Amino acid sequence: MNNDTICALATANGVGALGIIRVSGNDALPVVQKSFPGKKLEKQQSHTIHYGYFMDGEEAIDEVMLSIFLAPKSFTTENSVEIAFHGSPHIGKRILETLINNGARMAKAGEFTLRAFINGRIDLSQAEAIADVIASENEASRKVAINQLKGGITNEISILRTDLLNFVSLIELELDFAEEDVEFADRSALNGLLDKIEVKLDSLIESFQYGNAIKNGTAVAIIGKPNAGKSTLLNALLKEERAIVSNIAGTTRDTIEEILHIKGHAFRLIDTAGLRETVDEIEAIGVKKAKEKVENANILVYLADAATEDYSEDIEMIRSLQRDDLKLIICATKIDEVLPPKYEAVEDFFRTAISQDFDFIRISAVENQNIQDLKNELSSYVEQLKSQENNVVITNQRHFEALRKSLDATHKVKEAISFQISTELLAYELRNALEHLGEISGEVTNDEVLGNIFSKFCIGK
Repeated sequence: MNNDTICALATANGVGALGIIRVSGNDALPVVQKSFPGKKLEKQQSHTIHYGYFMDGEEAIDEVMLSIFLAPKSFTTENSVEIAFHGSPHIGKRILETLINNGARMAKAGEFTLRAFINGRIDLSQAEAIADVIASENEASRKVAINQLKGGITNEISILRTDLLNFVSLIELELDFAEEDVEFADRSALNGLLDKIEVKLDSLIESFQYGNAIKNGTAVAIIGKPNAGKSTLLNALLKEERAIVSNIAGTTRDTIEEILHIKGHAFRLIDTAGLRETVDEIEAIGVKKAKEKVENANILVYLADAATEDYSEDIEMIRSLQRDDLKLIICATKIDEVLPPKYEAVEDFFRTAISQDFDFIRISAVENQNIQDLKNELSSYVEQLKSQENNVVITNQRHFEALRKSLDATHKVKEAISFQISTELLAYELRNALEHLGEISGEVTNDEVLGNIFSKFCIGK
């Protein structure tokens, strides 16, 4: 990587009280110095702040505060300067143009964080955690991202990798003395370590379902026949008039998606078109899209009108949508419009007709009856995904794939030991397991992977 000096706006685009521009590289101080007369920046101590005017030749662009971070005690481990200016986009643009004229260049997406990784300040999983912290939209995702930023997953993996590396060294030593037919690595001890590694990898892989729910939200499809109360329920959950409510069947033609936060977890609520056979071309498209949304949902909230006499269509529809990995909640709606004996009998009917386990809740969205019970059930789903034995949660698809490959390689090592396969093949499978574990922290990586990861960062980070 070049050691040229880079600069970029670190705060969001738009007008604000303040804006911050970051400058990093070997010549960060001389580049800024050209526009900051009055103080010799290279003589200042690290982690100090300095007041003055940022100049373009003889013209003062703005009154600024400079924060100086000297190598290696900076985010990138390079000399760095942060320029705080009044938050006008025009002023920010003028300062960046002047810095480029002074010898800097515009940073690429994620280049500051990439430099921090390349220079050894953070590992790859911590770099990805920085992006996750920025993108966190709820308390649970923030906590998981901060734990990873502090090295949570790296600490877990490094312990396994160190133990495995010791055996790899012994196996490699056996290869050097192949003609002597000696065995330096205790196979039974190696098997014991592999068992331990398998348990840990299984636990981390299992946590991905919970981690994915935290990071991306849990998809909840609200399904039912026309006028079952889907849009009314969406409005009640969100506590606002988000969806059109009407007595006319088929009002919702498209899907409506909104985010609901419950106890720090995000739920992506999807209000869909009423499910029924229809000759209306537009409504038919809505029904098709509704079924597609259920296919990608984690939770299906099926609404059945408590005043209905015939639930055969509801039963048929639920059966057609069932999946083993889909949590089903059946809600008897509009219970404010019927007497208790009527809606109490609805649950018995569905229990008899539906073989899949499901939760049953009687609700009135209009009267806000038992809406909290539904929220509690949604929250409970996410909490049940969380392993009580593992504090580290996998939220990254790349980490998940690397862990699965590591586990597969571990299985093959155990098979190699069991079938007394050659030391060469055993060494090969052990190196595979090590390599996949190393992919997580970035000890093993390539330019394509790095380019893909850091291209998703915002410029200035």
